[in-house]
This record gives sequence, structure tokens and C-alpha cells, in this order.
Amino acid sequence: MQRSWTIRALVGALAVCASAGAWAQQVTLRGVNAFQEGTAFAKPFEDFIEKVNADGKGVIQIQYIGGPKAMPPFEVGNAVKTGVVDIANVTSAFYTNLMPEAEALKLATQPIQQQRKNGAWEYLNKLHNEKMNAWYLARTGDGVPFHLYVNKPLDKADLKGLTIRVTPIYRAFFAALGANLVQTAPGEVYTALERGVVDGYGWPIQGIFDLGWQEKTKYRVDPGFYQVDVNILVNLDRWKKLTDAQRDVLTKAAQWVEERNALNAGINAAERKRQAQAGIQTITLQGAELDKWNSTAQEAGWAYVKEIAPQRADELRKLLAP
Repeated sequence: MQRSWTIRALVGALAVCASAGAWAQQVTLRGVNAFQEGTAFAKPFEDFIEKVNADGKGVIQIQYIGGPKAMPPFEVGNAVKTGVVDIANVTSAFYTNLMPEAEALKLATQPIQQQRKNGAWEYLNKLHNEKMNAWYLARTGDGVPFHLYVNKPLDKADLKGLTIRVTPIYRAFFAALGANLVQTAPGEVYTALERGVVDGYGWPIQGIFDLGWQEKTKYRVDPGFYQVDVNILVNLDRWKKLTDAQRDVLTKAAQWVEERNALNAGINAAERKRQAQAGIQTITLQGAELDKWNSTAQEAGWAYVKEIAPQRADELRKLLAP
């Protein structure tokens, strides 16, 4: 009887030690979001975190620090680079100061799955490694176009006489169409519309209800242009220190969240319906004006990439928009 209890105790002790060893190897990454929690472009990352924390128990977890209240969006890229945070959800528009070539990401006509096959992801990951000390883990936003929203009707691809609130994403495009440009923080757009300081703004098909802008918006111009890119980046030093098992959890969750880009078509359709119900009318460009709109968007975008990243612009275009 004594021998039996001794063996049981030994087995139990070994099990406890094995369990403790497994948990001792679990790492926790500090994660931030460049977008307000719960909003359209924050949610894929929040879903990603839930996936990692569910699948990575005992291996890897992510501590979600929060959104812009925790860290200003334009500081997120540098925070990843320096290791202030381990992982972040951020659009390339917020870190082009560190990696000018990121201006090309919005111009992609290939989904991320194709980019992983044709060498684009590998090329972009190398640039993120070299310029941002970051691992380019995942891209969300595929299939979500940007649009021009205005409070004055138009029937041409001509923005002369209109004052448009812009971000760097579509600055070159709207400038090429003759708009007067104003750059403000998102939090100031509602008041600018209300006071007539701006006649419109650029924004994706998703997300204006998060900001309340539908209350001060009369028209959406179709078709959309460019694609949203919101990227999950990991500090490269931290990535290299992870075990294969830990990296595997992150990589599988990245694949999972990228596959969910397919949901955007349905979300976009629901958003268009919701905008119509809110009283936003659609202006649809056609014929020569449509051709001008589309060609100006692409050519102005790529001309700017060529200006700021002349040595890599042609290769980026070949990979992202063949």
C-alpha cells in the first residue's frame, strides 16, 4: 500500500512540474490598436486577439492595452519599432514617416492571399524588417474601398472649388482633381462639416457611423478607390525570441483573420444600405468621367510612391497592381 501511494505521489508531482514548465514558457505580448476600440477597423484585431488567447493558452497570450487613448495613432509605428509595444494594429498611413514605401499598400489590386503567393508579402515583410524592425504579420481591410463624401452635388471627376478634408492616403488623388485640401484629426471633422469649413472628406465605405459623420453628410461618390490596409505588426526582436510554437499560434491566427476579409463584401453592402437609410445619396460617375476618376486615382497614387520611394516604386507596382 505504501509503495502504491509513493508511486501515485511521484506521478502527480511530475504532472505538476510538467504543467508548471509549460506555463512558465507562456509569453504575453503587449498590444495596442491605432483605432478606437470596437470600431470598424479595430474589430478585426480584437477578434485576432481573442483567437490567439483562446488557441494559445499556455503558449502565448496578448494583453490588449487599448486604442488611441492609450497611444496616439501616429506613434504606434515607432512604438513597434522600438519595442515599447510587442504587437500593434495600424494602417500604413500612420507610419509612412518610417517606411515611405508603405504608401503603395493602399494601391494594391491583389488580395493579401495572392500577395503571399506572388512574392509581394515577402518583399513588404523585408521592408518592414529593415525600416521598422517589424514582422509584417497580417493585413486586414482587403475589399474595403475608400470613397469621397461631399455636401455639394457633382457630376464630374473634378473637385475644383471644393474644400476636402484629407489624410495622406488620398491627398495626391484629390489634389490632382483640383480640390482645396485641409488635413485635420478625425475628431475635428464633424465640426468642420457642421460649420461648412470643408465640403467633404475621404473615408472608407465602413466606419462613418462610428464617428457620427452621417449626420453631416449628403452624398457619397461612387465608385470607391484604393483599398483599406490595416496591418498587424510584431516587433522583430520580439518575434525572433518567440519559440516555433508561439510563432505558429500567431501565424495561424493571422491566416484566420485574413480569411475573414471575405466578410467585407457583405459588410460593405450593409453599410451602403445603412447610409441610404440615413439620407446619404449616391452620386455614380459614368463614362469618360468614370474613366478619369479611376485613372487619376491610380496614376496620382503611383506617381507619389515614385516620388518618395523612386528605387522601389516599379517593383512595388509590379507586385501589388500587375
